Amino acid sequence: MSTKLHVGNLSADTTEEALRTLFASDGRKVEEVAVVTDRTTGRSKGFCFVTMGSPEEARAAIAAVNGREVDGRKLAVSEAKPRVDRPRV
Repeated sequence: MSTKLHVGNLSADTTEEALRTLFASDGRKVEEVAVVTDRTTGRSKGFCFVTMGSPEEARAAIAAVNGREVDGRKLAVSEAKPRVDRPRV
């Protein structure tokens, strides 16, 4: 069962490929990396979601990457909370 992580405090220059390489270090399985971008400008909103192959790999990734500096910013990594559907106004 895969586990989704929330990664905050990203630099606008950080790429999905760089994040995939970082989270896959030490042999961890990364299923998906999705940097959230602004619809209008296409620039990063400063956070992303990384889906790890298992809960154990997710915990190991949090321990290894949380607080690590990437492109001049210290990453904040935690398990993602379930999405809450909100009514559109």
